[in-house]
Amino acid sequence: MKGRLSWFVKGFLALVFVVLLLSACSSDSGSSSSGNSSGGEIELTMTAWGNPAEIKVYQKAIDAYQEENPDVTVKLIPGPGDTYKQKLLTQLQGSQSPDLFYVGAEYMSQLIETDRVAELSEFLNSDESFVKPDEFANGLWGSAKKGEEIYGTPVDSNPLLLYYNKKVLEEAGLDPNEPQKLFEAGEWNWENFAKVNKQVTESGKYGFVAENSSLHMFSWIWSNGGQMYDDEGNMILQDNEKAQEAIAYLNENISDGNFKYAGSLPEGQGPDAMFMSNQTAFAAAGRWYTPMFSENKNLEFDYIPWPTNTGEKMEPAVIATAYLSTTTDSDNLEEAKKFLSFYTSEKGQRARLEGNGNAVPSIESVDDIIENAEVPEHAGYLIDARDIGKVESNQSVIPGLDQEVTDMFDLMFLGEKTPEETIKEVSEKAEKMIEDYKNQ
Repeated sequence: MKGRLSWFVKGFLALVFVVLLLSACSSDSGSSSSGNSSGGEIELTMTAWGNPAEIKVYQKAIDAYQEENPDVTVKLIPGPGDTYKQKLLTQLQGSQSPDLFYVGAEYMSQLIETDRVAELSEFLNSDESFVKPDEFANGLWGSAKKGEEIYGTPVDSNPLLLYYNKKVLEEAGLDPNEPQKLFEAGEWNWENFAKVNKQVTESGKYGFVAENSSLHMFSWIWSNGGQMYDDEGNMILQDNEKAQEAIAYLNENISDGNFKYAGSLPEGQGPDAMFMSNQTAFAAAGRWYTPMFSENKNLEFDYIPWPTNTGEKMEPAVIATAYLSTTTDSDNLEEAKKFLSFYTSEKGQRARLEGNGNAVPSIESVDDIIENAEVPEHAGYLIDARDIGKVESNQSVIPGLDQEVTDMFDLMFLGEKTPEETIKEVSEKAEKMIEDYKNQ
């Protein structure tokens, strides 16, 4: 009896081993591209900044991907813009970041230095990727590339231009399409822009709300044919009169009250909210305000290129772009890369940007989205601005420099420093930080 029982137990254990072995083989053959051997549903997390209308836009591409990949769930976690960068840096350093995250061009180099951002070039050039690097418009990579290494794909592009509020202009006694008429006549210049803003402010409303960021500062400098950095990335502001004139023009109009400095507004009040409530005539941005503005039935707006001071109708303005990156700490890194490539592919961009999308495609084959847009009337200016615009990559590639420069200009706009003092301090700080960076 004891021998027969022993034989039975041995046979039963052998049968269990075979069943487990077959189960493991079945699980391996059915695993996802992420390498998750459990065979169950894959969960990814993604964070991005944006207003509520923008978050809805991002979700469109997520929904499209999940429809094609029902075993994958992507949870979108919106992040406040004012604390987004610092929170993401903290999460990456603590290996607690979401699988995927939007990255601003101005601090991409800082994130790369954490060694927590996955390198993507090999994957993007593989058959698994929905998009290839050479499909993106020239000049959009900026600090997302280090040599041939790629750490983020341009989710789209956003050339800066101005939004103008027709109702505010009309209430100030101006033609509601005054900017458009001036532009068509070749007279959309600094002088006339200041005059229009002066008339608006005299009517009791705000004119242009000036923001302090590299996007806006470089757009003003380039609108006068000026430069802050040479082609090698060296600081030349102290020797470039055109750049100095642009800074002085901006500061003078803020001091005179023609422009309102966004940094002096009460907490919680920004150019987008003021524009939406018909308090201000002009706001500078990319297409990201359009979905939200379009939902406001009491708002009449249109686009106009940046005013110039060179005699040309248009000069380059900054192209804002964000990158989608993934962390090396992701439990589903390969699946995260696959979703990243879909999100920034032609298919993903069409899902996000058709209709009242929040950006301009970073892939030229999707330009028909803008060309066919019905809101606003002159949507085509976005393509014009993208085609001559530039992604600023000299200041943004030096970790911490962009914030230092922004802080120094803030003191000037608040009246605590003169343009001359600010230009000197910015130049000296930039020269030192650039030299330190090159000597690392």
